[in-house]
Amino acid sequence: MEVTVRELVQRVRFHVIYSTESGLAKKITTSDIMRPGLEMSGYFEYFTPERIQLFGMKEWSYMMDIVGDNRYDLLKKIMTDVTPCVIVARDLEIPKEMIAAAKKQDIVLLQSRESTSRLNSILTTFLDEKLAERTTVHGVLMDIFGVGVLIQGASGIGKSETGLELVKRGHRLVADDRVDVYQRDAFTLSGEPAEILRNMIEIRGVGIIDVMTLFGAGAVKDETDIDMTIYLENYDTDKQFDRLGNGTQMITLADVELPQARIPVKTGRNVSVIIEAAVMNFRAKQMGYDATKVFEDRLTHLIEENTD
Repeated sequence: MEVTVRELVQRVRFHVIYSTESGLAKKITTSDIMRPGLEMSGYFEYFTPERIQLFGMKEWSYMMDIVGDNRYDLLKKIMTDVTPCVIVARDLEIPKEMIAAAKKQDIVLLQSRESTSRLNSILTTFLDEKLAERTTVHGVLMDIFGVGVLIQGASGIGKSETGLELVKRGHRLVADDRVDVYQRDAFTLSGEPAEILRNMIEIRGVGIIDVMTLFGAGAVKDETDIDMTIYLENYDTDKQFDRLGNGTQMITLADVELPQARIPVKTGRNVSVIIEAAVMNFRAKQMGYDATKVFEDRLTHLIEENTD
């Protein structure tokens, strides 16, 4: 995965000091940010020029106070032809040597009012998300009561129809059919639609529906963290399904473990309402209330009373 300097400038608020079309088209290939500290003193042994170069108060002060006549030559070594861009934090003054070096090396030069540590965090978060490896899974991704729910099941089981019903009930569609998932961090999985299918859902017998056009902007969402999964399967009298809710299953998607509820589908079952109930029950458990445990405690108490 890669992201261009132009995308970064469009996403994060910067004051553009110098840029060219070729500079804005440069690719950023790593989320690691370089703060050229030792490099300002002339030590380039472990310098990584392919990273974004971020100048904070320490780097800027050293450059302005210590580096004198050699400033332009030093900046040319830091701002190489593979450097995507250079950013100066805290609205610090941009020296003329830095502008000259940016023009010489065709590098986009940016200025931000943010503090250095906050800007570093903003850049890393954005780049981690954009550069994360994507995995495609089949299903429907919904935002239900603020919970990211991935609905999966065999082809033709009714995932898209269920998604449409949930949209009518006030929930938001993220992706239908093809869901691109990526690991945000060690414990968080996020999902987004394929660009060609954004805001659209396919219903057999009807065709492609543009959800945003028919139901409004509030019916769709660009992406969401995936908190749980629902697996729809045909009802089978010979198969045992969880009836108490004490057998939580976990599945692994893109190296992240997620809870899964398996819901049997048959004529007469309102799957959308059942999914809503499953999501509300999931939220209740997260908040510390477990209906299954309450039932088991009541049952234990009743048995003890009858035994006495």
